[in-house]
This record gives sequence, C-alpha cells and structure tokens, in this order.
Amino acid sequence: MSQNPVRVAVIVGSARAGRFGPTVARWFVGQARQFANLDVDVIDLAEDDLHLALAAGDDGRVDPVSRRLDDADAFVVVTPEYNHSFPAPLKALIDWHRPQWQAKPVGFVCYGGISQGLRAVEQLRLVFAELHAVSIRDTVSFQSTAGVFDADGEPTDDGCTVASKTLLDQLVWWAVALRDARAARPYAA
Repeated sequence: MSQNPVRVAVIVGSARAGRFGPTVARWFVGQARQFANLDVDVIDLAEDDLHLALAAGDDGRVDPVSRRLDDADAFVVVTPEYNHSFPAPLKALIDWHRPQWQAKPVGFVCYGGISQGLRAVEQLRLVFAELHAVSIRDTVSFQSTAGVFDADGEPTDDGCTVASKTLLDQLVWWAVALRDARAARPYAA
C-alpha cells in the first residue's frame, strides 16, 4: 500500500432481511483491494442494527460511524433499487451526516430490476449534490440478483470487472484531487 492511501468507505445501503447487498459489496471490495493505493472500510447499515440507531437518533451508536465517514477520502454506495428509489436506512445515514460528504467523491454500485438500480442512483446523485459531494458518473450496475452471481458470489459476466476498474480509477483521481484541495484550502459550504 502506498504511504498516503486513499481511504474509501464502501457503504452497504440495504438493511433488509435476505438482502443481496453483502454479496455485491464483497465482490466490489475484492475489486477495490486490488488497487495498491486504496484503504477500504466497509460500513454495513445492517451491522449492529446501525439503521435502527440512525432512526432512533442514538448518538452513542452512530458516533463511531460518523468518525469513519470523517476519515474517508471517498465513498462507494452499494444500493438496491426499491420502488424506483434507494433504501430508507441509506437516506437516514446520509441525512444524519453533512460535513462528512462535502467536497468528497461518491461512486455507486447498484442492482435491481429492469433499470439495474440506476433509478436509485439518479436520485442519490441529487441528494449528494445538495451535500456538496462530487458523484462519479460511471457506475457498476447489475440488472437482477438471480443468475448474475454464481454460488461463490462472483459475477457471471466479466463486464462488471471493467466497469469497477473505471469507477475506481475515477474515484481515486477525484479523491486525491479533492483531498489535496481540502488540505490547501478548507471547503466552505
């Protein structure tokens, strides 16, 4: 790993029972860990009932996650599409934090239905723009969960590997540029 790695928080945005998000996130994290200059931290909204702590306004349980978001140079949101949008627990995490997103890049890995989760991403772009984050235009998307991943949790099509490399290349570029800019001059929102 390089001396000043880019710290990427990968956020698993679904907290539903039986969700497919952890499978997608594990695969993506494996792709990200192939980059020597990345330090990857996975924040799963279902772990330790974080989504319930966010909904209850439980500072004590949310503060450790807030610090992890503070420490991140960039984010990748792994999200399904629910009813043409993204999950409520993900919105709670986003709304709970404001300065953590500012002047940092956000990439997306999405899945679900005929739109491949892209309708959820388009709505997330609007939310993150309001928070002064920079969204990465290229995404990694999967149409459904059935047959797209094999029994070992690996995608059955190699196209997503190329897409993940493109996303990560762009994410790293923006993360370094914005980290340097924030160090030279604090961002004023």
